[in-house]
Amino acid sequence: MPSTNINEYIRVLKLARKPTREEFNMIAKVSMAGIGILGSIGFVIYALLTELPKMF
Repeated sequence: MPSTNINEYIRVLKLARKPTREEFNMIAKVSMAGIGILGSIGFVIYALLTELPKMF
């Protein structure tokens, strides 16, 4: 069961910091690459499932 102690959340927020521009850019690039890869895989699956039944 997760703890709901507010002090734990406050401690984590105090340790958090704003990312630098380089860190933010790297996170954005990795996220966009992941979205692109997943979108491509989804498109290929969609195309296969719509075009393959027409062949048979």
